[in-house]
Amino acid sequence: MDIDPLLLARIQFAFTITFHIIFPTFTIGLSAYIATLEVMWLYSGREHYHRLARFWTKIFAVSFAMGVVSGIVLSYQFGTNWSRFSEFAGNVIGPLMGYEVLTAFFLEATFLGIMLFGWDRVPKPLHVFSCIAVAAGTLMSAFWILAANSWMHTPQGHAIQNGIAVPVDWLAIIFNPSFPYRLAHMTTAAYLTTSFVVLAVGARYLIANKFPDEAKTMLRMGIGFAAIVAPLQLFIGDQHGLNTLKHQPIKVAAMEAHWDGAKPGALVLFAWPDEKNERNLFEISIPYGASLILTHSATGLFPGLKSVPPSERPPVKNVFFSFRIMVGIGLFMIASSIFGVWLWWRRKLFDARWYLFPMQHTWSFGFIAVIAGWMVTEQGRQPWLVHGLMRTADGISPVAGSLMLSTLVLYVVIYSIVFSMGVYYINRLIVKGPGAKELAPKSGLPNRPLAAGVGEQ
Repeated sequence: MDIDPLLLARIQFAFTITFHIIFPTFTIGLSAYIATLEVMWLYSGREHYHRLARFWTKIFAVSFAMGVVSGIVLSYQFGTNWSRFSEFAGNVIGPLMGYEVLTAFFLEATFLGIMLFGWDRVPKPLHVFSCIAVAAGTLMSAFWILAANSWMHTPQGHAIQNGIAVPVDWLAIIFNPSFPYRLAHMTTAAYLTTSFVVLAVGARYLIANKFPDEAKTMLRMGIGFAAIVAPLQLFIGDQHGLNTLKHQPIKVAAMEAHWDGAKPGALVLFAWPDEKNERNLFEISIPYGASLILTHSATGLFPGLKSVPPSERPPVKNVFFSFRIMVGIGLFMIASSIFGVWLWWRRKLFDARWYLFPMQHTWSFGFIAVIAGWMVTEQGRQPWLVHGLMRTADGISPVAGSLMLSTLVLYVVIYSIVFSMGVYYINRLIVKGPGAKELAPKSGLPNRPLAAGVGEQ
């Protein structure tokens, strides 16, 4: 049986990164939300902010642990499956990953223990500062990871010596042309994802008539923040798209299923891209729409897929449909959050069960949009591993396809078990809710609550 190791290596990395990205996305936003609750508790003294902070900290601990475990595997894959890529780009990618550990991870590790176990054991301002430090650490982690990944899309600040990329200007490497847009887009997506998780949990409690004070606070904070950030994300995404058109025009052509660059691009709402015959089937589109958005002129032109040979194109269907899933969810988030603010203004939000009932099921929308966005970004870069410098086919390790297949199956089985257990435990914490009481220690120590997530009944 002839097994293609390149395809299996790509599937394996895609599977692990899809699993992993869920948790950093959530922890970046959730740590910021917990820090906000802590600051509000510090200055207002209202106990339900304290209960909410403790409740979400338990969920953060589970998500953070799963993110760390799943991320370690990705680092190993650079050596086991992508050794030639590591040899070519390791002088650039390696230090950036090291900076992430030395700055972000060390900062998180220093204050995470206080955040998780310092309740009623350290002064209140110190605990609040620890939560802020952890939130800053998660954001700093995103900074370095996105700097490394963005360099692969828009490489600069390097020289090629003996077939290897060597750093020349670290500021140019870090602040490469796509990095500011991708950092803003990804971090905003993380905060927006968490907003809808918080919103959904608050709606779930109100529907069940449980924890009313905490539920109303979650709804107000989730809807209010989403109503600001979701429209902002639309603007950031537009700027990111213009930057991508400048540096990776064929990716944009695949996103729009735009074949002929000699004609203005239509805004394709739906189609089935026929890559073999280089056309769209069942197309529903707005004439000149894509040109108007991308060039700010109805008759503006931008490169089409036919401008390069088929071997230079990304998988069009994957990129095209993933982009529409991401944009569709984004538009839903804008509409639903603004409508929620309108209900809030009319003082009908907490009684509008017809609105709360569907919103309690939207917790997953942000994660789906993030995964779809990463599929657009990474598959749209193909056939390049480092754009313009190294093809994906040239970066793989000399590993047999059978071995690649066996490790892929092993990853799927283990990750499925870990993911299921993690989601099950998080759901148990949500069912228990922020009003659950903690057990006191069975020792001679003062009668104080146990650490978050330990000893609940």
